[in-house]
Amino acid sequence: MLVGIGIVVGLPSAWALTRLVQTQLYGVQAHDVLTIAAATVTLGVVALAAGYIPALRAARLDPIEVLRYE
Repeated sequence: MLVGIGIVVGLPSAWALTRLVQTQLYGVQAHDVLTIAAATVTLGVVALAAGYIPALRAARLDPIEVLRYE
């Protein structure tokens, strides 16, 4: 949910601010859709991995043993 909110807020902001930082972008057009799409997909994949890997580790634990240590 947080990634979705970040994408909804970030994409229009990035699109609006590209003219402001166009001088700092080397070899990239101000409204390069491929670059923005690649950054969005990368953000989504990293966020999925950040949530999936700990959940996978937690799913492998025995609940009774975990509760004994608490």
